[in-house]
Amino acid sequence: MGLCFPCPTEAAPPSPDLVKKRAKLAEAAERRQKEAASRGILNVQSVEEKRKKKEKIEKEMAASGPPPEGGLRWTVS
Repeated sequence: MGLCFPCPTEAAPPSPDLVKKRAKLAEAAERRQKEAASRGILNVQSVEEKRKKKEKIEKEMAASGPPPEGGLRWTVS
């Protein structure tokens, strides 16, 4: 007949350390996110540069404040 439990003389199979297991899972999740973000993009560096440039321009616009009163001028000759 088969036994459902291991023999008392045998050591339990080693279980992975929880910290190591969590670190491995976190790495795998980051890798999947990175792959999903770059899916369909041929030149990832170019896209990153454009995104950073756009963010820089937006920050500069926000830092400069709102345009002065009557930002647009209408002249009739």
